This record gives sequence, C-alpha cells and structure tokens, in this order.
Amino acid sequence: MSPLKLTLACGPYDRMEALRTGEVRPEGFEIDMIPIKSPRELFDRAMSGADFDIAEMSTSEHIANTLKGTSPHVAIPVFPSRVFRHGFIVLNRNKGIKSPKDLAGRRIGVPLHTMTAAVWIRGMLEDDHGVDLSDVTWVQGAVEKPGSHGSPKPPALLKPIKLEINETGRSLDELLCRGEIDAYLGAKLPPSLGKHSDLVRLFPDVRATERAYYKRTGIHPIMHLIVIKRQVYEANPWIARPLYTAFAEAKAMAWRDLSFTGASKVMLPWVYDDVAEINDVFGGEPFAYGLKPNQHTLETLIGYMHRHHMIARKPALSELFVDVGV
Repeated sequence: MSPLKLTLACGPYDRMEALRTGEVRPEGFEIDMIPIKSPRELFDRAMSGADFDIAEMSTSEHIANTLKGTSPHVAIPVFPSRVFRHGFIVLNRNKGIKSPKDLAGRRIGVPLHTMTAAVWIRGMLEDDHGVDLSDVTWVQGAVEKPGSHGSPKPPALLKPIKLEINETGRSLDELLCRGEIDAYLGAKLPPSLGKHSDLVRLFPDVRATERAYYKRTGIHPIMHLIVIKRQVYEANPWIARPLYTAFAEAKAMAWRDLSFTGASKVMLPWVYDDVAEINDVFGGEPFAYGLKPNQHTLETLIGYMHRHHMIARKPALSELFVDVGV
C-alpha cells in the first residue's frame, strides 16, 4: 500500500522550511507543501474548497466558523503566525490624534473588521488604553489598492456597527494620506508610511511598547493556526499527533538556525542581539505551540471576539482544537 500523501498550504516561513525540504517528515505519511505568500489568498482558497488537506488559517475565522457550524476544518494547536500589533496603527498627523483615546468617534480604515489583527488591536486599545470604540466609523477595504481585501465570507456580526465599504476607487492608504480617514489599523502597514510626511504611528517607540505589553500580559498575539480538512481528519484521525510533532520539530530547527553564529542565515545585521533579547523576554520560546502554553492568549482573543459581536458565546478550547496531547 502506498503511503498517505497530504498537501499543506501555508506561508513560506522559516519555521516551515524543514517540512518543505523534507528534513522533517511526519511519522506515517508524506507532506507536499504548497507555499502561498498572501494569507488572504490562502484563507479564501481554503474556505472555498481548494484541495488543501492541511492549511494555515485565520484564527478568528476558524473560531467564528466553527461556532457557526460552517467550518470545513478542524484545528491543531500550531500557530505559524504571531505578531504584536501596536505598530500597525497608523495616523494622519493632521487629524489631532495625540493619544489612543483620541481615536474615539473617528473614521478608521481597516482591511477587514473581523480579521484577527483588527480584533487584537481593538481589544488592546480598549483594555490597555481605555479607548471607547463604540462610535467609530470603520471604513473597510484593501490598504494597498482600491476595492476589497480578498473575498472573505466571515459570519455576519451579531450586532450592527458603523461600517462603510470603501467604494471610493482609492485605497485606504490613499484615503489616509488625503485625510479622508483619520487612522488605519490592520495586518499590513500602509505603503506610504515612511514616505508620506503626514503618516505616523500611534506608538512611536513600537518595540518598547510591545515588549512592555508582553511583560505585563504574557500575550504574544496569535494570528493564524493550522487546520486539517474535516473529511481528511475523520478518515485519518491518527495524523493529528504526528503532524503536530513535525511542525514543532521544524520550528525548533528554524530557531537553531537563527541562533547559529558561524554565518547568519538572514539579512539582519543585529540578528544575534535580537535572538539574545528574545531569549531574555520569551525564555527561548517566542512561538510556543500547544494549548496549555497558549490558553490565556486564546481565551483573550475569544473574549474580544465575543465583546465585538463576532460570536454568540465563548467556546471551550476543546471545541476548537482536536486533541494532540499538549
């Protein structure tokens, strides 16, 4: 009998490289990796029935669709994308926004109101800075081009908000430069940041702000997780554990490569100082996998989604992930 072969669609990350090259192989089956750089393209294709047996997926979309009963996937607690998002809040300096609380009642651009990055940013602004976002008008669309941010089909919000679809024929980046929106937040930075003199970050010293946030909360925000097509998992439930193990081994290999001082693997001049700082702040594990070390982070995200009317109740983690023993 020929071995089971499964496709894996995910970003071309360093923590996936050993799976792509075959240096790490899950026990009992083979993986054919399909690298897709654009997360939105990947999510849309996976949700529209593309032939990916395993895929990277938006965490907020997985949670919302699972509770709605519309998810074609089950998840394992592998989190290939984690990003602090304080640096992804950008302002037009002419709009009088001097502090986070000044965002109240503004017109704020966002690629997708329900995207995981936006959920984290809103929750952080509310919890850490007391920002009242209840009267914000959200202008939704792509940041780098006119039109929409992909073709997502998230479940409808359970309560209406002030949401405008950007149909101006201009990108959110252009609207921000022109002052037609006051601020922007999302998963991508506006292309004009650093080029247009009117665009600035809300938090100027981003690294210090995000480091302090992590030390205070213990949260390194999770953006994406790994899903298995439900019909594939139900036919082969045994694959979840060796798949998790393979992802963990590939990540550990990538971290060892970054730490190798014989020759730098990446074009970052101060990478070894960065590695030393990350070891100090994160105890050597900036991208922890598994449910137990991520329980607080996941439950915080679920709480924000419930607060923002994306889900009707707060599910237990066991409803969202299959058991891999960690």
